[in-house]
Amino acid sequence: MRSRGIVLLTTLLLLGGGYGIWRNHAEARAATQSTPPAPKVPVTVATVQKTDFPLYLYGLGTVTPLNSVSISSRVAGVVNQVPVDQGQMVKQGDLLAEIDPRPYQAALDQAKAKEAQDEATLKNAQVVLNRLSTLLKKTFETQQDVDNQQAVVTTAAATIEGDKAAVEAAQLNLDFTKITAPLTGKTSFRTIDPGNIVQAGQSPGLFTVVQLQPIYVSFTQPQDEVSTINKVFAAGPVAIDTLGADMKTVLASGRLEAIQNAVDQASGTISLKATFTNQDNALWPGLSVNTRIRIGTMAGAIVVPDEAVQHGPDGLFAYVVGDDAKVRRQTVKTGPSDGGETVVTDGLAAGQRVVVAGQYRVVDGASVDASTAPGAGQAQSGAAGGAS
Repeated sequence: MRSRGIVLLTTLLLLGGGYGIWRNHAEARAATQSTPPAPKVPVTVATVQKTDFPLYLYGLGTVTPLNSVSISSRVAGVVNQVPVDQGQMVKQGDLLAEIDPRPYQAALDQAKAKEAQDEATLKNAQVVLNRLSTLLKKTFETQQDVDNQQAVVTTAAATIEGDKAAVEAAQLNLDFTKITAPLTGKTSFRTIDPGNIVQAGQSPGLFTVVQLQPIYVSFTQPQDEVSTINKVFAAGPVAIDTLGADMKTVLASGRLEAIQNAVDQASGTISLKATFTNQDNALWPGLSVNTRIRIGTMAGAIVVPDEAVQHGPDGLFAYVVGDDAKVRRQTVKTGPSDGGETVVTDGLAAGQRVVVAGQYRVVDGASVDASTAPGAGQAQSGAAGGAS
C-alpha cells in the first residue's frame, strides 16, 4: 500500500510539473503573439552624387546706370513744348523740349544783317584802296593815304570776323532752343511744364535721362577675397550673375568690368563693377541685387542635399540607409555648400542613400520605409560658396 501511494504521489507531481511547464510555454507564446513587431519609420532618401561642383563668391550690389544726364536748358525763355512723356524711352537725338525760338531767331537775323553791312563796307574800302594804289604808281597819291586806306580795309575785315562769330553764337543759341536727348535711355518725371520760363543751366533741370543698356552693377567683396578675385580676373573674363531675393532666380548675367584700386579700410571691403547688356531691362537703376561670381570648380565632389547633414553633440553626421532597410549613423566632414547642396569631404561615397526627411523619428539601427525625394539622384546646378 505504501508503494502504491508513493507511485501515485510521484505521478501527481509529474503531472503538476508538466502542466506548469505547458502553462509557462503557452503564456510566453501568447505574449509573443500579442506583441507585434515595431513598425518601420517612413523617411525620404536621396542618392549621394559625385559631380563637378562650381564655387562662387556672393555679394550685395546696387544697379547704377552707365550714363545719367540731367537735362537743363542752355538758354533762357518760355518752354513751348515737352513732346515726350514722363518715364518714356527715348533715342539719342530725339526732341525732349523746345524753348520759344523767336527771340533767338531775331538775334540771328540781326547778326547776319550786321555781317552783310560790314561786308559791304569792306568791299567799298577795298575798291578805294585799289584806286589809291593805282594813283600812287602815277604819283597822284601819297603813300600815307594808301596806308590809311589799308588800315580801313584791315579794320573792316576784322569786324567781319567778329560778325561771323556773332552769327555763330546766335545760331548756337537758336539751336539750343531745341533740347534733344544726348543718349538713348529712359526719362524721369519732368519738373517743368510747358508755359514756364526757364533760365540757362537752371537746377533742377527739366528731367533726367538714364542709360539702361548696357548697365552697371556696383558691389563689394571682403578684403580677404582680393587675391582670389585678382587671380581669376587676370585669367580671363569673369562671369557674374545677379540674383533675386530667393538667391536662386538669376535676374541677369554679365561680366566683371573693373576692380577698385584700393580696399576701403573703414569697411574692409573691395569695390567691384560689372557690366550687363540688360536687354530685357531686368536691372533698374537703384535696385539692390545679390551678386554671384564664379571663381572655380571642385571636380568629382561628393554632394548631398543640405537636409542630409545633421548636427550632433559629436559633430556632423548623416543617416545612411543600407540594403537591409536599416539606418546607421555616419559621421561626416563637409566642405562648401550652396544651392541646397553640400560637399562631403569624408564619410560618404557616391551611390549611397541618405535620409533627407524624417531624421528626427529614427535612431541608429532603426528599420525604415524609404521613399525617394523628388528630383533626388540628379546633380543640382547650384553653386558653392567660396569659403568653407
